[in-house]
Amino acid sequence: MNIAVWLKSLGLEQYVPVFDDNAIDAEILPRLTAEDLKEIGVGALGHRKRILEAIAAMEGQPEVVSARPASASPMSASVERFGEPGRPREAERRQLTVMFVDLVGSTALARRLDPEEMRDLLRQFQNTTAGEVLRFEGHVAKLMGDGALAYFGWPQAHEDEAERAVRAALAVVSAVNGLSVKGGQQLSVRVGIATGVVVVGDLIGIGSAQENAVVGETPNLAARLQAIAEPGTVVISELTYRLIGNLF
Repeated sequence: MNIAVWLKSLGLEQYVPVFDDNAIDAEILPRLTAEDLKEIGVGALGHRKRILEAIAAMEGQPEVVSARPASASPMSASVERFGEPGRPREAERRQLTVMFVDLVGSTALARRLDPEEMRDLLRQFQNTTAGEVLRFEGHVAKLMGDGALAYFGWPQAHEDEAERAVRAALAVVSAVNGLSVKGGQQLSVRVGIATGVVVVGDLIGIGSAQENAVVGETPNLAARLQAIAEPGTVVISELTYRLIGNLF
């Protein structure tokens, strides 16, 4: 994993020298806490949150908790957006905008590339996608190799979730289009977005396989729209379209 590329995907390239000076590599990255980031000079709270959330998205974890005790200052010891550790959220009914992202041609790429090269490519794709979703304050629900699932409207809600989702999707399309693989081939994604009422927050699965489920037609619709999208395009549902109006 290239730390400089990862930070750039988050819009935080100004911290590349800081990470280099402190010998933070892909092995150390998942162990960083909010206090660590503050100590090395990531002064802005928003930047620390963005980095920690991107780390959680890479690791498939629902939360990132500072290593400091609960009595410490909220600035240095906080649970990032997802509530207290070990306390599952109660399921709730709410309107959600769901985004599915698929890396185009990944099967052919896997046949052509060395496994390590493919691993690095997928990491770039995942880091780039997660970075753009987080930039628009969405929630990266799952990274699935050559795919990603994101929610806008849970666990944190905004009035303009549909607009945020579309802007994030367009940013993902542009950012991934800027990536390339061995041989100079340009990468592209297809994205599907749908908005609707769901039940969200139920824990399903066992042990480390537990995840917060979203139940309803909306995720299925977003997946179908993603499947029919042309490479490099975003397809949105009728309700999403009505919500964003003439913004695009």
